[in-house]
Amino acid sequence: MTETQIDPDTSARQIGARRAIAIWLFVICGLVAGMVVVGGATRLTDSGLSITEWKPVTGAIPPLSQEVWEEEFAKYKLIPEYIRINRGMSLDEFKTIYWWEWGHRFLGRLVGLAFFIPFVFFYFTKRIDRPLLPHLAAMFVIGGLQGALGWYMVMSGLTERVDVSQYRLAAHLSLAFFVYGYMFWFATALWRHELPDRIAFKGIELGAAFVVIAIFVQVILGAFVAGLNAGFIFNTWPLMDGSFIPRHLYPLDSLWASAFDDVRTVQFNHRMFAYGLLVLMGWHYWKLNGSDTEIQKTGHWLLAALLVQVFLGIATILTVARIEVALLHQAGAVLLLSVALLHLQNIGRATR
Repeated sequence: MTETQIDPDTSARQIGARRAIAIWLFVICGLVAGMVVVGGATRLTDSGLSITEWKPVTGAIPPLSQEVWEEEFAKYKLIPEYIRINRGMSLDEFKTIYWWEWGHRFLGRLVGLAFFIPFVFFYFTKRIDRPLLPHLAAMFVIGGLQGALGWYMVMSGLTERVDVSQYRLAAHLSLAFFVYGYMFWFATALWRHELPDRIAFKGIELGAAFVVIAIFVQVILGAFVAGLNAGFIFNTWPLMDGSFIPRHLYPLDSLWASAFDDVRTVQFNHRMFAYGLLVLMGWHYWKLNGSDTEIQKTGHWLLAALLVQVFLGIATILTVARIEVALLHQAGAVLLLSVALLHLQNIGRATR
């Protein structure tokens, strides 16, 4: 719905508030992106199981005394990760991983407050377009589900495993990218004082939509790489284990188990899908020839963002998932998705 297609119940106040709502959503997007990066650091530093309880309210206060630190450490000593992997860890070492996990959870609480308080203000001052209201409510609900899913992920590593389930980690990261994309999609339209149109899956708009979907799938595949620590092995490129297509792929009984449980296969799939995404983007970029100037401009940005992301992925492999490089790669995925969504929206605006 563009500015010229106004709902009869939309007021001048609601139209005037669209940019303010866009700014608010962009801020939330920034916080979610920060959560994604801090979550990546939590994973890379094996910090995710350092807090063994879920206290949505009281957990916002970190340990403030030596006694409380000792209590938290004692709880951590009861889980398999400490018993089998980190036995003998000092309290200071525990504090390091604890702060990463606490920071990640604190950001989650901050996102919730930063969304809820302005939402209440915009709602009670009647600044929200009627068609926009269910979308904002859905964003808030999904954000709450994301917190619950994060705890569900942590639970998988507290009893028998020494790590969280890669399936739950992939679900947690995927939902974060989904809610980020959902908010970014509306924020970019509202910034122009518009509401987003439905996507017409035809022509170059179909190609741009395929690129967005492929990026999301690649994020999921990357989550399995992170969940299985697959970035710490086969650290050569372009060959993997001495060959472009290494031996012993898909070794498990079922195709599904091999694709998501076998470390070698998981990394191979992430690599191959990246090449496929490059081919898809190259085809789409070629199809943009003769398109509107604004479409071509965001097409240039999208290609550049993808090439940077591929470079960061290769660098992550070659540096054995060095934390600074790996986090840049994760941030690059957020940037790439953002540019892809903006590009898709520009195509829709230009063609309609």
